[in-house]
Amino acid sequence: MKLLASLNSSRSLSLSSPSPSPSSSSSLVSVLSTVVLDAQHVRPATPSSCSPGATEHLLSLIKSCAHDSHLRQIHARILRTRSLEEPTISLRFLSRAAAFAPLGRVSYARRFFSQIKNPSLAEFNAMIRAYSGSDSPAEGLYLYREMRRLGQRTDPLTSSFCVKSCAKMESLTGGLQIHGRIVRDGHQSDSLLLTALMDFYSICYKSEEACAVFDEMPERDTVAWNVLISCYLRNRRTRDVLAVFDAMIGGECGCQPDDVTCLHVLQACNSLNAVEFGGKVHEYIEERGYGDAVKLCNSLITMYSRCGSMDKAFMVFKGMRVRNVVSWSALISGLAMNGRGREAIEAYLAMLRASVVPDDQTFTGVLSACSHSGLVDEGMLFFEGMSKDFKITPNVHHYGCMVDLLGRAGSLDQAYELILSMSSKPDSTIWRTLLGACRIHRHVALGERVVWHLTELKAQEAGDYVLLLNIYSSVGDWEKVTEVRKFMKENGIQTTPGCTTITLNGIVHEFTVDDVSHMRQNEIYTMLDEIGSQLKIAGYVPEISSELHNLSSEEKGYRLSYHSEKLAIAFGVLATPPGTTLRLANNLRICVDCHNFAKVLSSVYDRMVIIRDRSRLHHFQGGHCSCNDYW
Repeated sequence: MKLLASLNSSRSLSLSSPSPSPSSSSSLVSVLSTVVLDAQHVRPATPSSCSPGATEHLLSLIKSCAHDSHLRQIHARILRTRSLEEPTISLRFLSRAAAFAPLGRVSYARRFFSQIKNPSLAEFNAMIRAYSGSDSPAEGLYLYREMRRLGQRTDPLTSSFCVKSCAKMESLTGGLQIHGRIVRDGHQSDSLLLTALMDFYSICYKSEEACAVFDEMPERDTVAWNVLISCYLRNRRTRDVLAVFDAMIGGECGCQPDDVTCLHVLQACNSLNAVEFGGKVHEYIEERGYGDAVKLCNSLITMYSRCGSMDKAFMVFKGMRVRNVVSWSALISGLAMNGRGREAIEAYLAMLRASVVPDDQTFTGVLSACSHSGLVDEGMLFFEGMSKDFKITPNVHHYGCMVDLLGRAGSLDQAYELILSMSSKPDSTIWRTLLGACRIHRHVALGERVVWHLTELKAQEAGDYVLLLNIYSSVGDWEKVTEVRKFMKENGIQTTPGCTTITLNGIVHEFTVDDVSHMRQNEIYTMLDEIGSQLKIAGYVPEISSELHNLSSEEKGYRLSYHSEKLAIAFGVLATPPGTTLRLANNLRICVDCHNFAKVLSSVYDRMVIIRDRSRLHHFQGGHCSCNDYW
């Protein structure tokens, strides 16, 4: 295996060299009663004197234990009845004590474990498992090392808990060493262990290694496929997620998708703006009887909303038998990002009438709706009411919405004062929101001040300088534009290129500015020239302010002609029948010129064009946009 070349070279977490016993760690604080603390002095030298009936009674007590206070009482009884050396009782009690580990009681389980004379493999596994789910996963690795030093054999379960500990710590070095041990111990044929190993590599953003482990699995169940899909999602290989789902429902994988698979695939559809594929997943959910699962319905609402299909999102919402606060929040946020601010507020009021208590996510959606629709007074009322009426402390997202709301409305000084009044230190996202408002209203002085704040946070990104370039170019200060460009070049600051995707028949087509990589590039450019001619007849004039270089009007118009959005639209017109809705996703904020282009095209070609940019969706139809040119 190509991974194993580096396994033996790692030394940051040696699993074979001796170390202090975990029981001596100062982090393991005893919570036992006095009788338990003195257990070492009363531990019997003879086997348990418990009768079979007493043993069964103790096992029953351990099984029904629901509180750690009961656990200590049972522990004392085990000591009084000299049952500590009874393997069945000690293992059952240790397992129960370990179950409390996530609640901070891992030290209790560790103390009990240290009282067992010769711990069995199962008892070692129970203790390592407890550590893997606690706030001290490294202790489990120390115990694993001690286990090997004592010559205690390990099994695949031992390794899987150690892998989980490494995943929790995101320790690539430790995981590589465990992987090496797995190979040397001959456990590489255990599918459950390999699934855990895949998840570990995925968490460490090592998708190729995760795929290599997956390829070596002797048998793959739905859980293994779900981990692979999760790995693809985490590593932004979203197209591969759709391919895996197709293979699963086509019977090529030997197992069918479950509800977890569907949740992952819907996330991929969100990212790719693949509403058609999302509809396929929706049909599968209904066929398999998952339609009443609240989590899946909430994900469907989010997917349809983010793809611009609010009617379908509402149909899913309306068909739900049970709606929780997440369901309402998803609907409200969906209406907000699709420019239906008034309807979002109506949905919020309906939520209150349904006696569903809003949470912080609900108010993020409501305030976003006010921001996107310019509802300043309403937004101020909701912002004040969230803490006054619902005792919800505004977080950075709520402040961001308010800064966006005030900034878009032109109240830049008020937005700036709001940021300064925050109880917590504002982050870079807040300042960037205000910088975007400065671009809209060409406020040079405040824009420069905001960039200074970003510099203080050491959080400057290429996009910040692009916004500053926009501000300078909008007022014709080309000297400052040149200075900023020179600074960016000298410091190696590179902007993110605009990228637009359009999904047709399940295939994602990607375009960048002046893209010539598409197999139908000649047809696309011919179509774009034809569209440009038709739109000019209808009155379209390029918005040259969108071009940030100091060029002639003609040169600026030429540069604007081949933005990624326009290439994607031209391909959509070329590849679909007349009247077909075109759905695009853009990684940046749509520029003014492309916005005007899409508006005129929707009228001339009688097409609905839906473009999702970095912050919202624009629905173009009949020469108008759902944002009412307020974005």
